[in-house]
Amino acid sequence: MKEKAKILDGDTILRALMRIAHEILEKNKGIDKLCLVGIRNRGVYLAHRLAECIKRIEHKDIPVGILDITLYRDDLTLIAQQPLVRKTEIDFDINNKVVILVDDVLYTGRTIRAALDALVDFGRPKLIQLAILVDRGHRELPIRADYVGKNIPTALRETVEVRLKEVDGVDEVVIIEQ
Repeated sequence: MKEKAKILDGDTILRALMRIAHEILEKNKGIDKLCLVGIRNRGVYLAHRLAECIKRIEHKDIPVGILDITLYRDDLTLIAQQPLVRKTEIDFDINNKVVILVDDVLYTGRTIRAALDALVDFGRPKLIQLAILVDRGHRELPIRADYVGKNIPTALRETVEVRLKEVDGVDEVVIIEQ
């Protein structure tokens, strides 16, 4: 495996998140009834960054939750004999709220399907929207993002890696060729 191309750096990631924040506020006419829920792992960090962007614009905090989808995956038996299940932390009511689900890469759509199943166990949102840093195509399910940082057409043999300072020590998005 070798790194084929760097698609985004720290500055372009920040600009993409600021643009997404503006789009969210415009589409939802402000932050009333809005909350963010990040999908573990990198979606959580992106959700917190998005909340900071929204705070810079609106000067108000927005609730941020953490969603672990491990037990909702349709490939659970393929990923590990004893998969690591981590805590979901949604300590606010999502009933009748606009939930912005946040993740790093949208690929087949299966992660988002699992997230939707997990999320409705916590209540009945008025609306669920999807914010993604990178959409790489190749959908297997009829799922699309409402907010996209960058569309990156990829080959099936390629992988998109989102690296964030909180986990990887650097902010960048790269394409890896298998």
